[in-house]
Amino acid sequence: MITKWRAVRMTTLLMLIVGLLASVSCGDVARSGRAPAFLVIDLLTAASGATPGEIGNVLASDVETLVTRTVNGQQVPVATIFEDVGQATLRVLLKDQGNPGATAGPSNLNWLKVNRYRVVYKRADGRNTPGVDVPYPWDGAVTGSVRVGGSLSLSFEIVRHSAKQEAPLAGLVFSPTILTTITEVTFYGQDLVGNEISVTGTIQIDFGNFGDF
Repeated sequence: MITKWRAVRMTTLLMLIVGLLASVSCGDVARSGRAPAFLVIDLLTAASGATPGEIGNVLASDVETLVTRTVNGQQVPVATIFEDVGQATLRVLLKDQGNPGATAGPSNLNWLKVNRYRVVYKRADGRNTPGVDVPYPWDGAVTGSVRVGGSLSLSFEIVRHSAKQEAPLAGLVFSPTILTTITEVTFYGQDLVGNEISVTGTIQIDFGNFGDF
């Protein structure tokens, strides 16, 4: 026989379990900022600056590319450094989707504006000292706006010229070593009310002095 107090305790326990499951399923989204909407990265790709039309999910970043130039009437290979380009496709979702019978509708205030990004290079082995094991992290500027239900395509610089002239990438010019990084790209911005938003995606970049044809 279940007593009154035991029934109360069981009911309380069930409510706690339901609340815990709800917090696990949507806690990260709820804590992602005060904005009622959030950014999602649908696709993050990149291409070598030497071949910008060959974009893919993994970037082979050539630290030095031999480009044929005409010098004194002769065709000669000239060592050239290209920055590498990234491309991201983003969209906006509402945190509160409403109920099946009464879905939430977005307003103009739910437009999100992206205004900058940050690139951080990491290695899987945990050796992540900037300027020694991996290139230095850095911030760049990029501008775009997207509404709920729409999408935004952004092109941006993912590997700078200067990074290929600094350690550790500069040392790869005369080395057969391939340096693989899991690169994080974080986009930052605001909604039209001023609430801060951000979203992070990752892409693999293999740095090396690859063969030129």
